[in-house]
Amino acid sequence: MAVLTPPPDPESDPRVRAVFDDIRATRGSDFINNIWHYLAADPALLERTWREIKEVMATPSSLDPLTKELIYLAVSVANNCAYCVHSHTAAARARGLTDEQHAEFLQIVALATKTNALSNALQLPVDDVFRAEKAPGEG
Repeated sequence: MAVLTPPPDPESDPRVRAVFDDIRATRGSDFINNIWHYLAADPALLERTWREIKEVMATPSSLDPLTKELIYLAVSVANNCAYCVHSHTAAARARGLTDEQHAEFLQIVALATKTNALSNALQLPVDDVFRAEKAPGEG
């Protein structure tokens, strides 16, 4: 159960309406998902969060949109956020994620989770060759 109730008519606030209109225009869809409805309870937080999402996820960059969604999905799995897992799985599928790719993705996430847990449990020292402060070709 949500910890707050979204505003009954969020778009009556001009700030919220502007963000929702931008979401619709950016996504090319009239659908406004729940996170935005709930964040509308705090228009300033809604604006900041949408601005960041739009800048990182919707602005062309050196990472393609599917890769961005897979990264977001992996972090959502790691953070155990069911809402984001569902949302970003749907977004990844909309960007071309196939069932085969999804299965491989889950194998990688599961493997990373396992080896992260083992590395943390063993408190492994980082190999010098992996340290960013080492110059290429050094030791």
